[in-house]
Amino acid sequence: MAQVGDLIPGMALDVGSGEGADAIWLAARGWQVTAIDVSSVALDRAAEQAATAGKDVADRITWQQADVLSGDFMKAALQFDLVSAQFMHLPRLERETLVRRLAAAVRPGGTLLIVGHHPSDLETTVGPPNLPDLFFTAEEVVAALHPDDWQIIVAAAPERQTLDPDGQPVTIRDVVMRAIRRE
Repeated sequence: MAQVGDLIPGMALDVGSGEGADAIWLAARGWQVTAIDVSSVALDRAAEQAATAGKDVADRITWQQADVLSGDFMKAALQFDLVSAQFMHLPRLERETLVRRLAAAVRPGGTLLIVGHHPSDLETTVGPPNLPDLFFTAEEVVAALHPDDWQIIVAAAPERQTLDPDGQPVTIRDVVMRAIRRE
């Protein structure tokens, strides 16, 4: 969450929140977080993790089970200061639709952050699924945004080190796209 560490806390939407690590991180820094995931099991685990982080943190998070591919995945037509989607890998058409929906949820002056695995990871020994359509570049995310509405702050694929299934070091790339909605 290094990309948002310098932002003033406000209302955040964490899409594909899974077991809640990012939502908890944001809430611990003062954000009011709506965390959405399709899995009720993951959300139950996330709520348990938030409770162990303390009442102040847990009280700042609303957990919502929803399918983000449905047209009405948000229960209210809210706009957020931060909308974040981390490592949500969808086929290209669904991903482009989701990016546009997430962008619509960002209030003017707010931030959209999308992070994922870069297509070059398919050439590593990490063992990603051989489904190239699920991988994307920052430029592909940017292309789904209306250029008049967004200031692109970061569109990059920084490298990081990890271990492959055999315990061998390998370099992979994360796609990072951070943009601010123009006022």
